[in-house]
Amino acid sequence: MNVVDRIGETLGIQTDTVWRIVGTIVVILLWIGIGRLRRRILGRTMDDSAARFQMTRVTGYVIGFVALIVIARLWIQGFAGVATYLGLVSAGIAIALQDPVTNLAGWLYILIRRPFRVGDRIQVGASAGDVVDIRPLRFIMLEIGNWVHADQGTGRILHVPNGLVFKNPIANYDEAFGYIWNELEITVTFESDWRTAKKMLEAILKHESDEIDAQVRKRIDDAAHVLHIKFPKVTPVVWTTVAESGVRLTMRYLCRPRARRSSETHIWEQVLDGMAATPNVDFAYPTTRRFDNMNEGKPAVRAVLTPRGAPSTTRD
Repeated sequence: MNVVDRIGETLGIQTDTVWRIVGTIVVILLWIGIGRLRRRILGRTMDDSAARFQMTRVTGYVIGFVALIVIARLWIQGFAGVATYLGLVSAGIAIALQDPVTNLAGWLYILIRRPFRVGDRIQVGASAGDVVDIRPLRFIMLEIGNWVHADQGTGRILHVPNGLVFKNPIANYDEAFGYIWNELEITVTFESDWRTAKKMLEAILKHESDEIDAQVRKRIDDAAHVLHIKFPKVTPVVWTTVAESGVRLTMRYLCRPRARRSSETHIWEQVLDGMAATPNVDFAYPTTRRFDNMNEGKPAVRAVLTPRGAPSTTRD
């Protein structure tokens, strides 16, 4: 009589059951041991922390699934029994748990198609933030925006179901080439020398963009191998249009997604200093003004009095 038979006789259970218990314990110990070895190997071979984190999680799920299949095989007689069991379980889950199944499908879509990765800044529907974890049923983001302006963090954690990737468009701030376009609008009065103001703004943007032009060009060239991205002009530009209260100058430039607010602050400070040092340019803002058309404006279009005293814009 071997040790297993003695244990079964002592506990009052069948020998086959004892062997299954022993096999289950061995599988669990191997599961734990392989998991620790996996973390050590990935820690030594992968330098990218985000990629290492994702690979650790994916391999952990795979090893866990295989371990569960082996344990199920130990306790269910025959491969046909395992297949039948898994089929019944899958059908029951599909009927009773439609949302979790959709979330699992979304998880597979995220892993295979990779619309975003851990560390990317994304927006799904009305929710935006930095992805910090991707799990089988949900992904987790550090929220940005909401009551905080300029894409700054709120400090809240968002748990977003994976199934939402099938129902909402996904905006990825980092996937294209690592930069986004930002615009700042400045309105000067009609009496200001708007050409001087425009040259001042162009000089400010040129000084800020000299450092990133080469990086942007390289990133766009790299992204062109995967995405059909074309930007005929990546240098900053100042557009001119007319608003109700003056001439509107719109500064358009590239910045890092997470540096949007700091870039705005830096540029605005230079604009304020430049406006203070330019005497013939002034900011425009909503005002109420009385305009005497008989004495103001261009002489050719001023109103004149008719013989009866009524004003008229016609001249002889």
